[in-house]
Amino acid sequence: MKNNKIYDLICIGNYTKDTIIIPSGVTYVDGGAVNYSAHAAVRLGFKVAVVTHLAREDERVVVKFNQAGIICLPRYTPNSTNMRLEYPTANPDIRTLFVTATAGTITTDEVQELQAKSAVIGSSLRGEVGLDVIHCLKEKNITVAVDVQGYVRVLRDQVLQYETWDEMEETLSQVDILKSDAVEAEYLTGETDIKKAALAFVDMGPKEIVLTHKDGVLVYADGQFYNRPFFPKNMTGRSGRGDTCVGTYVSMRLTQSPAEASIWAAAVTSLKMENQGPFNRSLSEVESLIAEKYNGQIH
Repeated sequence: MKNNKIYDLICIGNYTKDTIIIPSGVTYVDGGAVNYSAHAAVRLGFKVAVVTHLAREDERVVVKFNQAGIICLPRYTPNSTNMRLEYPTANPDIRTLFVTATAGTITTDEVQELQAKSAVIGSSLRGEVGLDVIHCLKEKNITVAVDVQGYVRVLRDQVLQYETWDEMEETLSQVDILKSDAVEAEYLTGETDIKKAALAFVDMGPKEIVLTHKDGVLVYADGQFYNRPFFPKNMTGRSGRGDTCVGTYVSMRLTQSPAEASIWAAAVTSLKMENQGPFNRSLSEVESLIAEKYNGQIH
C-alpha cells in the first residue's frame, strides 16, 4: 500500500514489554526505543511515524501512539519482545538486560514506501534491524540516525551481552547521526574518554555523534563538542533516557543547529527521567527548564 505522507521523523524498531527492577522496587512499562523517541518528537510538534513489531495482546501501545498523533505502522507477531532491565545502583549506565521473547526482524518492505526527512533506528538487539533497511532509507535521501545499542547487544541464553560488531564500519559508513552511551562507546572504540570515543566514531563515517553519559549528553558536530548536563529532580524514569535524547536531537536538528538541538535534547531528557514511560511533559515546561538551566549555553 502506497503511503504518500512525508514525515519529519520515522522511528524504526520493536516495541518492548519491560520489567524494570531498581533498588526501590519493580515496575512494568511499555518500552522500546521507538516508544520513547517517537513520543518525544511528537510532543515537540513534529510529524512522526513508527515502524514496529508487537503481539496483538499489546495493541494498546498502537492505540497510545495513534492517540498521541503518531502514525503507527505495526506488524503483529506471535510475541512482543519481552525485556527485564535490572539497575543495581543509581547509575543508569550500569544495568543487566534479559530478553525472554523477541518480535523478530524488521524488513525493507516495511519502510520501502515511506517518505521522511529523518529516521531513527532504535532496536534492542542485533538482528532486529539490518543493514538492508539502512541502505533502503539512504536510497530515499533520508537522514539516518542509528543507536548502536541494537547492534552491539547480542542475545545469548536470554541475556543481552556486548559482542564484537563485525559490520560496524560498513554500517556506520551509511549513518549520518550516531547515538551511543558511554559504556557502549568504550566497548566499541576502546576509548574511556568520551570525546576521544566520539572522534573515533566520526572516523567511521557519521557526521554527528550523540553520546549519553550518567551526567548528560555530549554532542559532536561540525568540529565542535557540546556537553550538556542533565537536571532531573529524580531518576524514576531513567529507562528510555538515551532513546528520548536521540529522538529529540534528531527531530530538533530539522530546524535547529547542533548547539541548540543538544540543549533541547538535554532538557527533554532531564524531564523525561522524572517519570516512568515516554516523555509526556509540555513544551512550556521544556522551555522553562532551558531558560532556567541552559541560558547562555548556546554557542
